[in-house]
Amino acid sequence: MKTRTLGGLTVSAIGLGCMGMSDFYAGRDEAEALATLDRALEHGITFFDTADMYGMGDNEMLLSRFVQANRSAIVLATKFGNEFSADRKRLGVNGKPSYVKSACDASLKRLGIDTIDLYYQHRVDPNVPIEDTVGAMAELVKAGKVRHLGLSEASPATLRRAAKIHKISALQTEYSLWSRDPEGELLDTVRDLGIGFVPYSPLGRGFLTGAITRPDDLEADDWRRNNPRFQGENFALNLKLVDQVKQLAAAKACTPSQLALAWVLAQGEDIVPIPGTKRRRYLDENVGALDVTLTADDLATIDRLMPPGKAAGARYPEAGLRAVNL
Repeated sequence: MKTRTLGGLTVSAIGLGCMGMSDFYAGRDEAEALATLDRALEHGITFFDTADMYGMGDNEMLLSRFVQANRSAIVLATKFGNEFSADRKRLGVNGKPSYVKSACDASLKRLGIDTIDLYYQHRVDPNVPIEDTVGAMAELVKAGKVRHLGLSEASPATLRRAAKIHKISALQTEYSLWSRDPEGELLDTVRDLGIGFVPYSPLGRGFLTGAITRPDDLEADDWRRNNPRFQGENFALNLKLVDQVKQLAAAKACTPSQLALAWVLAQGEDIVPIPGTKRRRYLDENVGALDVTLTADDLATIDRLMPPGKAAGARYPEAGLRAVNL
C-alpha cells in the first residue's frame, strides 16, 4: 500500500469511510462490516474515518473492537460538532469549547481508546468563533487526547483563521468527478497552509459506480432519496454522466469506481480519498484504483467530458448546503 501525508500525518493512500456501516444507507450488516474492516487492514489501508453522529454513536462503538485490537497499526479519524441528545435526537451544530471537550471524552469512551489520531470539527458553528473552537481542540492535543486536528466543510477564510490558532492537518470536504467545488481557492488555500485534503464521497455517494440505474434501486430509508442529484430529471441527467464514466473505464480496462477514484488520486499527492463501503467486494474493487494510471491525455479527456458544475442538482438539500463552506 502506498502512503501519503496529511499535514504531517502519514496514512495509506486511500482510507475507508465507515459511515454507511451504521447510518444513512440501507442494507447494514454488522458481521460483514467488521469483516470489511479486517479486509481493509489486510490490504494495507491504515486510515479509518468515522464520526460521533454516525448512528448517533453506534458507528464508533462498532469500530471499537477493531480499533482496540489493531490500535498501533491504524490511524483513526473521528468528528464532533453535530450534537445529539441522549434519546438520539439531532440538536444542531455545536462548536462551543465546553462541548468540544465533552464530545471528545464521549468518543474516546465509545471507542475504548485513550487518544484520537485525527479529530475533526464536523461542521463549523456559525455562532461560535472558529478561534474559540480550535482553541478548545488545541487543549485536547495538550492533554494527550488528540494527536492532530482537522476541519470539515470549512471555507478558505475559516481555514486561515483556524491555522493561526493551531496547526490544522486535514480538511475533509466532498470531492469527486461530479463535486468539483473545492478546485480553485479551497485547494489553493489548503496547499498554501500545508493542510492535507481528504475527499469524502469520492464515488458520488455511489452514483459514479454505475450500480444505481433507477431511483428504486435505493431502499425506502436510504438518505440519498432526499438528495437533489438522485431525484427526478437530475437523476436522468446524471445517468448520462455515469455512461461517460463507464466508457472511459472500459477504455482503461477498469471499473467505473476505479476510474473515479483514480481521478481523485491523480489530483495531488496531498489528497487521500475515503471511499465508504460496508462490503468486502466493493472494498477490494476500490483498492484496485491504486493500480489505474491516468495519463495527461486521459485527464484532459475527463475534464472535457465532466468539467466542474456538470452534475445536475445540488450536492445537498437546502438545509445541508447552509452548513457547508462556512
